[in-house]
Amino acid sequence: MVPTTGLVSSLNSAEPEFDQPAPRSVDVELIDIGANLGHESFEHDREQVLTRAREAGVVQMVVTGASEAESVTALAVARTAPGVLYSTAGVHPHYAKEWGGESAATLERLAAEPEVVAIGETGLDFNRDFSPRPDQERVLEAHLELAAGLGMPVFLHERDAHARFLAIVVRWRAQLSRAVIHCFTGDGAALDAYLDLDLHVGVTGWICDERRGLHLREIVGRVPLDRLMVETDAPYLLPRDLAPKPKTRRNEPMYLPHVLRAVAGAIGCEPDALAQSTTDTARRFFGLPNLA
Repeated sequence: MVPTTGLVSSLNSAEPEFDQPAPRSVDVELIDIGANLGHESFEHDREQVLTRAREAGVVQMVVTGASEAESVTALAVARTAPGVLYSTAGVHPHYAKEWGGESAATLERLAAEPEVVAIGETGLDFNRDFSPRPDQERVLEAHLELAAGLGMPVFLHERDAHARFLAIVVRWRAQLSRAVIHCFTGDGAALDAYLDLDLHVGVTGWICDERRGLHLREIVGRVPLDRLMVETDAPYLLPRDLAPKPKTRRNEPMYLPHVLRAVAGAIGCEPDALAQSTTDTARRFFGLPNLA
């Protein structure tokens, strides 16, 4: 997810001091499948962020690449913590207008590195239309072609663009090894359509938002446990129901247990059992090693 200017300003001006103890961990290792740890708000304390994540039980994280430059940064960040951090390589639909003649080749070079475990973030975002819709669709297809050719998983984004997104993904699905609709925020009909395509589903702290995420609590139980994963989308989407709330608005992977407990409560599952399931699923999906 790409923030508004106001949120970027808020995150960048955040005080470096940390004022919130880590949420109580579950007893099973967790994997955050989407964290924007290359974001500039993490530059001053990334090592401490990783320490807090480990203390909360989050043992592996996938760093999201959202533009060509950010994908390069995501790989560099992943290399600072071998076996713990991995990354993706892609161009978010907000940046689709920046796609150039060498963009696919750049992503392919990044994808050859062992730390890069998926193509994306890519998709359609008709909520803000920061890039023209034809550009978004063209760039999504380029990502799907690349993922299909490399046999790699694809990390997908869709907001307010379900019909066009579905029409494009349907054409490519048989050629894709694995695909996850990351940070799912849609309705039941959209979820059912994605499940019919055998997509995996990533759930964030959106489910903790009483203003716009209540519907997720009603439908998340439809996702088979072997296709359900959890993520923070840090530094965005800080769970609104954290208590006490941190002074800043910056989200980070240490809050993943809070998201997981919200999902577990919604589907009537024991948190530790859900943690084990989402971790196993993430390792299979991204090909991550078992640390044990």
